[in-house]
Amino acid sequence: MNVHSGTSSRASARVRELLGRMTLEEKRAQLVGYWVDQGDEVVAPMAGEMQTSTRYEEATAAGLGHLTRVYGTRPVEPLERARWLWGEQRRLREQTRLGIPAIVHEECLTGLAAWKAATFPTPLAWGASFDPALVAEMASEIGRSMRELGIHQGLAPVLDVIRDPRWGRVDECIGEDPYLVGVLGTAYVRGLQSQGVHATLKHFVGYSASQGGRNHAPVHAGSREIADMLLPPFEMAIRDGGARSVMNSYAEIDGVPVAATTRYLTEVLREEWGFDGVVVSDYFAVAFLETMHQVASDRADAARAAISAGVDVELPSGDAFEHLADLVRSGALDVEVLDRAVLRVLSEKEELGLLDERFDTPPTHIDLDSPVHRALARTLAEESLVLLSNDGTLPLHGRDTRRIAVIGPNADSAEALMGCYSFVNHVLAHHPDSPLGIALPTVREALAARFGDAVIEHAVGCDVEGEDRSGIAAAVQLARSSEVAVVVVGDRAGLFGRGTVGEGNDVESLELPGVQRELVEAVCATGTQVVLVLLTGRPYAIGWALPERTTGSGAVTGLGAGQAPRRTAADAPDSPRPAAVLQAFFPGEEGGPAIAAVLSGAVAPSGHLPVSLPRSAGAQPFSYLHPTLGGTSDVTSAGSDPLLPFGHGLTYTSFARTDLRADASVTAGEAFTATVRVRNAGDRPGTDLVQLYARDEVGSVTRPVAQLLAFERVRLEPGEEVVVRFDVPTQRLAFTGLAGRRIVEPGEVTLWVGPSCVERETVAGIVVSGDVHIVGLDEPRMAQASVQRRADVRVA
Repeated sequence: MNVHSGTSSRASARVRELLGRMTLEEKRAQLVGYWVDQGDEVVAPMAGEMQTSTRYEEATAAGLGHLTRVYGTRPVEPLERARWLWGEQRRLREQTRLGIPAIVHEECLTGLAAWKAATFPTPLAWGASFDPALVAEMASEIGRSMRELGIHQGLAPVLDVIRDPRWGRVDECIGEDPYLVGVLGTAYVRGLQSQGVHATLKHFVGYSASQGGRNHAPVHAGSREIADMLLPPFEMAIRDGGARSVMNSYAEIDGVPVAATTRYLTEVLREEWGFDGVVVSDYFAVAFLETMHQVASDRADAARAAISAGVDVELPSGDAFEHLADLVRSGALDVEVLDRAVLRVLSEKEELGLLDERFDTPPTHIDLDSPVHRALARTLAEESLVLLSNDGTLPLHGRDTRRIAVIGPNADSAEALMGCYSFVNHVLAHHPDSPLGIALPTVREALAARFGDAVIEHAVGCDVEGEDRSGIAAAVQLARSSEVAVVVVGDRAGLFGRGTVGEGNDVESLELPGVQRELVEAVCATGTQVVLVLLTGRPYAIGWALPERTTGSGAVTGLGAGQAPRRTAADAPDSPRPAAVLQAFFPGEEGGPAIAAVLSGAVAPSGHLPVSLPRSAGAQPFSYLHPTLGGTSDVTSAGSDPLLPFGHGLTYTSFARTDLRADASVTAGEAFTATVRVRNAGDRPGTDLVQLYARDEVGSVTRPVAQLLAFERVRLEPGEEVVVRFDVPTQRLAFTGLAGRRIVEPGEVTLWVGPSCVERETVAGIVVSGDVHIVGLDEPRMAQASVQRRADVRVA
């Protein structure tokens, strides 16, 4: 291993001179954080067992690398805390020998995790929107707020590819397709860093592929799965997005904890990809090498293993890295390894402007939840809502809206709108007497505002969790007296057993938690039209709620506005079902109004599933990117087809996708063009997600039955027709070959466009010609799309 790889070989003369004046203790201090507000709140795994006993003044005497979550641990008034922070940074500048301020980092997955800050939709909702431009705009506003508060580094985005919906952290993920994750994650990185705040990619790598969907469980993934499914989003965010920081995964892969292996943290990340930023540990991950993985004999041994592998900074505090100076003195650690990490941190501080910042004037006014924030939150929430089924009941209008029953445990809950890493669910759950700090209209409140002339009554029916059925009778009675019942069920996000989804809240079943299914079925049995709204952080096995459909091989055909998806008889007991089902993945602070707008028809749904809707927990793990043997077949009695496929999503109109054309052939390593006509065949405006898929018909290793190559959102008026052009590098078809190199092989490729991954509405073929192409690091990874609009393509 080259100890000089990465930033250490690119450090400026100023940074090298600074390093040359540092003592061992001053070097160590730059590689650790300090959690000023750490208390009894459980906001990180094993936090109670990792309480630091070092006094703050002692910990910062030689300087400090990071200040941990000074805004995001407790509900503190932002401007008051900013004044403290500016004063503390001046103290570090004026009263430590070298005068180096600290990097301040915060969580920012669904917006800045601070009191009174805007809460945006969770990343799974970003995936459902398929809108990278909007995600970048959101991230830019998050970054602006962070920079105004003196925050330099954000612990986002999460680029883990969903492998098993039983895993509790699914709501933090973007989707099950690595390209979708990479495109949207890269957009987030660009947006956040455009404001001078460094993005931190997590969790590198393999975390989401844990055994049985259990948090911190071992990962049993082959090198090809890691290379082709789990690494690409990180590579895209680094090489295309310029991400400046990476956080290690808690996972152990084939028995080796990521925090202690040079394979990924040095060889792949730095030597292969050329990453020259900083690697920070996930919270307590270095200490976990001793306490959870048992590959280190003590904290000092854990520190030696982690920094040698490529972890530069220990967060949230120096539980293990406090031993670094002693390790060098004893000869157990080469000082060059220590210096390598220090150079990277100092270079990051130089890049952020910290070496010159004076911290003279703290902010006197800041709006962390401005009209701009709320408008973005509203638009992203609207775009993320996925209409799973509809018999024509939606949108609600006329007589349907005279009396509306709003039923369910999530119908009048602000917390139900937000994910695990929102400030409300992550922090305020420990401070129940604190106000929320931002406006959070619930679904019930939003429906009342949207349908102002309607009589709207509410019944909880049951809790999200538990077996209490005593409220179901009242909900049934209310439904009987109403024209329509909007039943809002799903999850409550939390951490480590506090909730039904979120970090540490893994499940064995994919049925709705508690007795919520019984509530929905009881309301449906009244004969009243039921609109089921799912406010969740993961997809659930809701075959009982979807319209009956015929059995088949997995192909779904003819899905248009108001048409039912295919299902099997085994999934559908003979009982009434909801007239429509709307999936909302924790849509954030404007989620209630967004749902009301879609139900009323003021906004047409345009979201699509970024993850397959599972048939059952027993069919997991499942990915639409499976080879032929990974799907349902006649040689097994256990079906794996999902209830609804990746990419599925209905709206209030219908689209015709025709005339897919592609270049007849393309040389491996070059790019090809594909065009398709898309027409709004209905009588309402709508947005289509144009999805281009491919099937590599023969490969030297097994290839997926479908692979998303490119996508584009297109809004069309009734009768409007456009031509969508995709310019696709053949590198989108690349995979890890038998020799372990990433290659593009010659051969026949089938292309199609349709409303989901399994529906081939219009088909074309292309031949990849020439020799096998070995993919270089500087080659393109993303497809480009353009839309050709012409006034004369409208039809009557």
